[in-house]
Amino acid sequence: MAPPQPDFDVIRAEFELPTGFPADVLAEAERAAAGHPPGQRLDATDIELVTIDPPGSKDLDQAVGVTRRGEGFRVHYAIADLGAVVAPGGALDAEVRRRGQTIYLPDASVPLHPPVLSEDAASLLPDGPRPAVLWRIDLDVAGEPTDVEVRRAVVRSRAQLDYAGVQADLEAGRLHPALVALPELGPLRRAAAVARGAIELELPEQEVQPDGDGGWSVVLRHRVDVEAWNAEISLLTGMCAAKIMLDAGVGVLRTLPAPPPDAVVELRRTALSLGVDWPAGAPPAQVLSGLDRSAPRALALLRAATRLLRGAGYLALGGERVAPEHTGHAGIGAPYAHVTAPLRRLVDRFGTEVCLAATAGVEVPAWLRAALPELPSTMASSDALAAKVDRACLDLTEAVALAGRVGERFDAVVLAEAAAGESGEVFVLDPPVLGPCAGPLRAGARLAVRLVQADPEARKVTFAVE
Repeated sequence: MAPPQPDFDVIRAEFELPTGFPADVLAEAERAAAGHPPGQRLDATDIELVTIDPPGSKDLDQAVGVTRRGEGFRVHYAIADLGAVVAPGGALDAEVRRRGQTIYLPDASVPLHPPVLSEDAASLLPDGPRPAVLWRIDLDVAGEPTDVEVRRAVVRSRAQLDYAGVQADLEAGRLHPALVALPELGPLRRAAAVARGAIELELPEQEVQPDGDGGWSVVLRHRVDVEAWNAEISLLTGMCAAKIMLDAGVGVLRTLPAPPPDAVVELRRTALSLGVDWPAGAPPAQVLSGLDRSAPRALALLRAATRLLRGAGYLALGGERVAPEHTGHAGIGAPYAHVTAPLRRLVDRFGTEVCLAATAGVEVPAWLRAALPELPSTMASSDALAAKVDRACLDLTEAVALAGRVGERFDAVVLAEAAAGESGEVFVLDPPVLGPCAGPLRAGARLAVRLVQADPEARKVTFAVE
């Protein structure tokens, strides 16, 4: 008899996720897919570009090329051009504004755009010339940007790659020509992030994946070097976009306030109690970046550091003066804007259009200015929904997987001690499960816990100290 499996349709129904697109939206998307994007475009088909995404992805937002340029570097970053296919004020525009972003569930996604666009006509698939918005970013020997250009172009992705494959190519010395300088620039940008004070946690990331037997299991997603370096290129582009918006006084920034001083003091106390060295005067970014993330005490400190990253939001710029302390992103250490994932996130299309207009020296269209004030609330709502759906899928899969194992003993790491009247939190190592735990706990300790509840209906798993 096959073991029970999680039913993700229950989650779709609970959160009232749409199961398709209205007929008028599909019809408009079909027309857009069949047409030719208007306007003149730079022919950039000679530039070496590749996409790097999880295996099987079809909604390919970015194609990247990183080369040396003298003593510095040149980054080409092609972004899917949704602004050329989504007509402002149309049925498609209204529907994607309602959705906000693609919602991912383990068995299927709820896409922001109809698949005829997001997985075909607007995706940067490696099957021929594709319209795109092409960023050219020149950087100096230290990896800092010196010149930025943003233009509509026609590009040709040379290959659709995945992170594990590129990492294997790196280790074998056979990187694609589009990526020859990524192993040099990536670490430079990572080091620059720490120097800026970027607070990057990189906690173990749980993910629901097929188990190979027709079911589902929770696994830890391991981030290889190539993925981290590729993420730095996206962050670099977003920081350049934010500077363009701030200089022009118009756009939408992704913001995160700097942690309050008392939160940093408390984190330092936690570090010292865990036996983690915190040199006098060292900022959190320096301490966190130096942790061995496989060590139990590091996991506990990183979990405690999540308190530093609270209050994320979006800020619409419309010409008014904004204090610098309100425009930054503490997780990045600089002002930042979303522009690199327009197939999957609504705000990126609008941010890209702002950057195109500002760098061309033309007025931002009236329809775009009118839309900007609405985007922060739309994105905040869709971000919250995406997080709830993701957590619900994890909780359900954990509870189903452990439902028949109540009473069993598991090895765990204590992430948080119990507060008054509350349980602490542990991370079970195998299977990788995060859950509340009753009993005496010391953060950073490894100990045995017993599973006392695994309720798929309530999507709840709890432990107690053995």
